[in-house]
Amino acid sequence: MSVSGIEAIGFQPYVAPTLPASAATATSKTSGTGAAFGDLLVDGLDRLEAVQDKSDRLAVQAATGDLDDVHDYTVAATEASVTTQLTVAVRNRALEAFTEIMRMPIG
Repeated sequence: MSVSGIEAIGFQPYVAPTLPASAATATSKTSGTGAAFGDLLVDGLDRLEAVQDKSDRLAVQAATGDLDDVHDYTVAATEASVTTQLTVAVRNRALEAFTEIMRMPIG
C-alpha cells in the first residue's frame, strides 16, 4: 500500500478525548446539579495546563540545545496553541450562552 500526502509525513489525526468512566458515572449520579460539568471543566483546564507545560519544557530544551528533534517542540507548540484557541472559543460560547440566559424575562 502506497502512502502519500499527509500520511507520508507521519501525521496522526486528532482523536477527541472520551469521557472518563468516572465522569460518566458522576453525570448520571448528579442528574442536573452541575457537579459533573464542573469536574469536566476542571479536567479540561488541567489537560490544557499539561499541554502547555510540555510545550514550555520542550522550548527550554530547544533553546539550550538539549533537544534532539526540533520537530517534537514544533508539534507540542502547535498542540498547545490549538488547545488554547479551543478553550478560549468554548469559554466565549459559554459566556454568550450565560448572557443570553440572563436576558430572558422572568416569569
